[in-house]
Amino acid sequence: MRTFIQRLVEDESGATALEYGLIISLMFLVFLSALTAFGNHTSGLFNRAMDAVRGAMGG
Repeated sequence: MRTFIQRLVEDESGATALEYGLIISLMFLVFLSALTAFGNHTSGLFNRAMDAVRGAMGG
């Protein structure tokens, strides 16, 4: 029993998957925060660009 617990404590094979999961979740939170912060500005910029394209096409 003691060797089983010792092997379980020393086993680090699942740690990398957990670390990758944490990194991906942190990246998602940063991306979501940036999208929320700059969403209104980007939306207005996109709308102005589309209006310019429509105007250039005569419509």
